[in-house]
Amino acid sequence: MTEFFFEYGLFAAKLATFVIAILVIVVVTVAATRRVKKSMKGHIETTRVNDEIDAMRDAIDAGISDPEAFKLHIKQKRKAEKLEHKARRKALKQAARRGADEVAAEDVKSRVFILDFDGDLRASAVSRLRREITAVLSLARASDELVLRLESRGGMVHSYGLASSQLQRIKEHGIGLTVCVDKVAASGGYMMACVANKILAAPFAIIGSIGVVAQIPNFNRLLKKNDIDFEMITAGEYKRTLTILGENTDKGREKFTEEIEDIHLLFKEFVAQHRPALDIGRVATGESWFGQRALDLALVDELMTSDEYITRACAQADVFEVRYVERKPLPERLGIALQESVDGLLMRWWERGTGSRFFS
Repeated sequence: MTEFFFEYGLFAAKLATFVIAILVIVVVTVAATRRVKKSMKGHIETTRVNDEIDAMRDAIDAGISDPEAFKLHIKQKRKAEKLEHKARRKALKQAARRGADEVAAEDVKSRVFILDFDGDLRASAVSRLRREITAVLSLARASDELVLRLESRGGMVHSYGLASSQLQRIKEHGIGLTVCVDKVAASGGYMMACVANKILAAPFAIIGSIGVVAQIPNFNRLLKKNDIDFEMITAGEYKRTLTILGENTDKGREKFTEEIEDIHLLFKEFVAQHRPALDIGRVATGESWFGQRALDLALVDELMTSDEYITRACAQADVFEVRYVERKPLPERLGIALQESVDGLLMRWWERGTGSRFFS
């Protein structure tokens, strides 16, 4: 029995030592990770789309072509790439001898930078978009182009106003801006899209919804029914017009409606400024249209998917996807996931309740 307890104690000591060692490693790792996060909140990632398309094409070619013919094709392709690389390096050396800051325009291949914006009610993706735009503008040339793949049903006015202002920065730098809409750009989404030099939409993408809506539940009668008092003290005649718990007045409703109309007016003026060919009175009714109808109304410039446009661009330019990757702790990532789930649930119930395909 004594020997058993001795062996058991020895085993427990070994186990405790092992657990303590693991805990020390975890603590050190977490501390190091926190130091990294403090020094770097995120980073920019770039992917050359031309290489991805070439790889997919070569994979299919390898599967359907004669093996010897495919080997010959790859050999010729690599030879052509070496010649192209040599020519570009020569152009750079000549520019350096001339003392030029940049290579002559005819010696430089144009570049296309692709960004993505998947909008929610709060346009929360703008925090990433602003960093991506800043990064691109830090090195973009006048011959370059920025393509934004935009998907949004709209949301809060001030949030989408900020997102639109970020796109305006691109035009102010003299860089061409193309917005591609594959599914939906409605309300605040169209506020962003209209800033572009060119808007492309898939044939059945939802476009428009140039309008404003606000909904506020009121529980005042329920409070009165249960003998619950509600008091609200404000300074300023219109500090609060409509409330959730208080008793709303006709004067408050009138002022609230006036504010909504003014927002709609600002929205219309903004769209008209960037799309002067639009009949703003015809399209600013809160309606939305599918791609072909939107083209007829000049809400978009051409019917084309983003895939088609980007594939064509790869034949003439170096195309890069740019993405800002944020470093967030696990609790924050879980919170964001929960928030997106709630937003999605609210959106689905909104659509079921109103029969609407978008939120404005």
